[in-house]
Amino acid sequence: MKPVTPLILTFSAFTSHFAVASVDYSINLLDPQHHLAQVEAHFPKSESSQLVVNLPVWRTGKYEVLPLADAIRLFSAKDGSGAELPWARTASGEWTVELTEPTAVTVSYQLYANKLGQRVNHIDASHAFLDASGTFVYSPEFRAEPISVSLSVPQAWSSYSGMERGGEAHQFKAANYDILVDSPIETGVNKHRTFEADGKQYELVVWGEGNYDLDQMVEDLGKLSGQADVIWDDYPFERYVYMVHATSGARGATEHLNSTIIQRPRFSYRDRKDYLGFIKTASHEFIHTWNVKAYRPQGLVPYDYQEEGISQLLWIAEGSTSYFQSQLLLRAGVITVEEFFEDLAKRVSQSKQTPGREIQSIASASANKWVSSGGDYAINHSTNIYSEGYLTSLALDFSLLSETDLKQSYRDVHRELYRSHRLPAGYNVAEVKAILAQVSGTSYEAWWQQYVNEPVSLDFKALLAKAGLQVDYAAEAKSTPFAGVTLMPNTLVLATVLRNGPAWYAGMVLGDEVVAINGLKITAAGFESRLKDFNAGDTVSVTLFSNDTLKTVELTLAQHKEGDMQISSVNEPTQEQQAFFEAWLGINWPFDSKGQL
Repeated sequence: MKPVTPLILTFSAFTSHFAVASVDYSINLLDPQHHLAQVEAHFPKSESSQLVVNLPVWRTGKYEVLPLADAIRLFSAKDGSGAELPWARTASGEWTVELTEPTAVTVSYQLYANKLGQRVNHIDASHAFLDASGTFVYSPEFRAEPISVSLSVPQAWSSYSGMERGGEAHQFKAANYDILVDSPIETGVNKHRTFEADGKQYELVVWGEGNYDLDQMVEDLGKLSGQADVIWDDYPFERYVYMVHATSGARGATEHLNSTIIQRPRFSYRDRKDYLGFIKTASHEFIHTWNVKAYRPQGLVPYDYQEEGISQLLWIAEGSTSYFQSQLLLRAGVITVEEFFEDLAKRVSQSKQTPGREIQSIASASANKWVSSGGDYAINHSTNIYSEGYLTSLALDFSLLSETDLKQSYRDVHRELYRSHRLPAGYNVAEVKAILAQVSGTSYEAWWQQYVNEPVSLDFKALLAKAGLQVDYAAEAKSTPFAGVTLMPNTLVLATVLRNGPAWYAGMVLGDEVVAINGLKITAAGFESRLKDFNAGDTVSVTLFSNDTLKTVELTLAQHKEGDMQISSVNEPTQEQQAFFEAWLGINWPFDSKGQL
């Protein structure tokens, strides 16, 4: 690709909006094709003997310590007259600049921005995505001061952010660093649309080519954005930006104060199943604008960018957001009842196949999130705050609807959290319990102990029956022999051995490599089909390498259903069940007299 030479744009200082002392950033994309930029941060006059400068060690929306400061090279500091100042690296994300007299300080450094999948930053010849947590250093001394950001970019680029614009096209301003760090910038060659919903202004910015339909995206995002009043009284923003990266592999999303960044493979928009993945993600991040960005647990208030924020309530921040995401889309008519049920059924099925829910409570999983891991250990010994947090929210919602004769729901809890615990207050466990008691008129101490503080396996049959629903495998689902293992891709190496499953009891462990069944060689492609040669209850000899040692174990196969679970109407639902359904989802009972959708 031919290198792009940036057109250096010069900006004047901000006017009276930042007449007080401000922190002014400039970023120059001198070498975008090599992911490099030059950053300057101008700090006001400090009266201290030292100026501490930090780069966060984590970014908002991802509860994980990251080596963000490793991207910084050629760090330097100068005083107000341009003289070099001595400095030292004093922590992984910290530099300390020595001052002999009061002075303004300019810090400069080279930034390597190539963390696209982490949604921290990314610079190439076509664009730059800049999350301040991995881009702009800050000083705790001036964290509350007004901010300006000036970008020097190629002439053809366009720049967007949830922040207010400055006086020029590539200039932004914020009231403080906390707004900057939660207002990423997307600049480059992109597609841009604007729309309005419920009196608020929205923008859609898409970087990258793909098989998406901008008109469809705008239509559905508009419908979604108009559903906020189902839960909350008002909006914490006047303008909101949906940023989308159509990429070649990166996927995921992150919520921000006034925007979101959504990443999906560039050709994952046309098929309905793929498109649902996009629009559900957009709904999830939009809900986060209230649930996390406007109110969140006290362990994360205020954000400490150099330390983890521990809370037992992350399941409310994340799992409850997952719980509401498809409900808003259903009410908006963006997804169908069938699609809503399919999503719920998959979540029930996933829970049943995750033994870790029997080991770790949702409260413990929340507090443990910063050090949680995935894979075999997580499946067998951990609870996921997103998926199980969704189901805990479902159970809580159904309990509230039952306790209040359908007059109050879990939506009312979040409405009250927004009213009473907006930042900078935050909320704790006792305050959530108090809201539950206020909304329901009864104590939720016992419920909380059973469903939040202790591991729980929900009785989905009894739970969903309240809404006239049942969940089971489809009639055509077949019972097949079950070993309780999964394989690493294209190998016979065990990736998962389900706790208390057949392979677990046979002594098979993570990392074992299967060689033969009943003395006959097996292939990765033929493993599952070979098991179907047997019946549930049969015992087979499995030869495998375990820690490089050949051994044979006796495996007694169990039985499980092969296929997707489905949600349908119970036989002859009562009027009370139908009313419960309608109060829960806000739509009419969708089944006919024969129980068909």
